[in-house]
This record gives sequence, C-alpha cells and structure tokens, in this order.
Amino acid sequence: MGRLSAAQPRLGSMPSRLGRSPKSEAERSRHRDQTQAWRSWYKTARWQKLRRKVLKRDGYICQATGVALVGKYPAPNSPVVDHKRPHRGDPELFWDEDNLHAVSKDYHDRVKQSIEKRGQY
Repeated sequence: MGRLSAAQPRLGSMPSRLGRSPKSEAERSRHRDQTQAWRSWYKTARWQKLRRKVLKRDGYICQATGVALVGKYPAPNSPVVDHKRPHRGDPELFWDEDNLHAVSKDYHDRVKQSIEKRGQY
C-alpha cells in the first residue's frame, strides 16, 4: 500500500481580509479617530463646555449609581459624561444636553458598554 503525501498548505498564501491588528491602545485610538470623524467632537472646546455644564447640573453625582464623582481619571469614581441614547455619529443626539448625564467611569466602562454591546440601546 502506498503512502499518502500531505497536501501543501494554501492558507499562508492568502492575504488577510481583516487587516492587521493595532500594536497598542494609542494606535487603536488613532485608527478609530481616522475612521470615525465624530470622535473629533470630543476634542472641541464646545464639548468641554457642555461636559462641564452637565457635570455641574448633575452635581458630580453618578446618575446611575449615586456615587460621588470625585476621582481623577482613571479612577473608578472619576466623572464621565455619557450619552443616554448612543449618538452613533448623529450630531443632533451628540450635542443634545437632554441626552447627556454624569456617570462614573466604572459604571460607563462596565455596565453601560455591556448594555450597548448587547444591542439593548
């Protein structure tokens, strides 16, 4: 009985359709800034002014958990101004003060992001 010969692998010769993964968080952030133009809105004086106004309105209290927002980034109790309904690049929703509330970084990064990833908003 003859021996079976192994077929040559063909996957290595195919180019990736996913692209390369970022080497660092900074590189990932730069890539997202380039592909999602609305991310630049967070770097404007208009956003900083609106952010301060919302934090003051909400008394630096997390509107989801009641925690005092007294920490400095990246502390879990540092303040984050969050969109109640995700704006997904819609300028009207992004700049709507009634769509914003103060939450803790811990709540925003764990609970809120989980809810959005599950598509519940």
